[in-house]
Amino acid sequence: MLRAQRARLHGAQLSDDPWAGPIAQRFRADPHRPLDANLTVLASQIRPEGVLLDVGGGAGRVALPLALRCRHVTVVDASSGMGAEFAAVAAGIANARFVHAPWLEAESLQGDVTLTSNVTYFVREIVPFVTKLASAARRVMITVWSVANPNQNAALFRLVYGAEQAPVPGYRELLPVLWELGILPDVHVLPGAPQVPGGNMGTRLSQTPEDAVQLALQGQWLGPQEHARARRLSVGSVLALRSLRSTPLLEAFRQGLHDLGYVEGRHLVIEGRYAEDRYERVADLVTELVRLKVDVIDTGASPAIQGCWLPTGPHPPPTSD
Repeated sequence: MLRAQRARLHGAQLSDDPWAGPIAQRFRADPHRPLDANLTVLASQIRPEGVLLDVGGGAGRVALPLALRCRHVTVVDASSGMGAEFAAVAAGIANARFVHAPWLEAESLQGDVTLTSNVTYFVREIVPFVTKLASAARRVMITVWSVANPNQNAALFRLVYGAEQAPVPGYRELLPVLWELGILPDVHVLPGAPQVPGGNMGTRLSQTPEDAVQLALQGQWLGPQEHARARRLSVGSVLALRSLRSTPLLEAFRQGLHDLGYVEGRHLVIEGRYAEDRYERVADLVTELVRLKVDVIDTGASPAIQGCWLPTGPHPPPTSD
């Protein structure tokens, strides 16, 4: 199922390096930036005289700041595109190098600590992968997101494709593997919100349907052939003036959209706002919807809207038909 969905996202013939280009560029980060809360925890596990192996470390977003705090860092990654970004960011950091190889094929690599951050859910042969991590150093650090990275856009996947996204293995599946290998890990919850390209995940959580679509379009979890469909997802909004949440007019509106191929919950989201028959609230409710950047504001047959609509920018006026 995972293979079928990946083919649907990226085509049957995958690129030799699906991480190259714009995706790799988003994983660049200034190695001299102040350490966030999570990097501070990782840095505390590395001694100044230590050697770090970062497996699947990409462009060095995690490894390069740590290189400034230990003797040497080696990033091992199968993506040449990530290697190009690593070389650009690591200029002037003499104690860091990039090895272009899959981890299971990399040879003669040893360190004091091996680290792999947000990688294990992409690994098919997890037992030899972890075994090699353990044999390459005295200490192993594995970080994973509470929701596996590829599944963070599962809601959008469901809206676009009309099916549930297949879950990839996360920490719940990883821990039993470690136990079966005789590894009893010390499990710690990192203190900070996960970091993603472009900022802290907590500051980038989508607040509106439009934000969710735009954020997902920046990632690789939506097939490029589906981008136009994704942009249609926030097409409808309704301002209802009565307290009733379901009226013949609203149901007719939904049915009309359905007849045109727009299914609520799949192709669009309806943002309902209700004035509870208090017409003085209409202006505030319309302003709220404009602030949410909805595509359409439908008021039903209400003259009250005429008293509150003021041009505020590139927004279409409300409709009453």
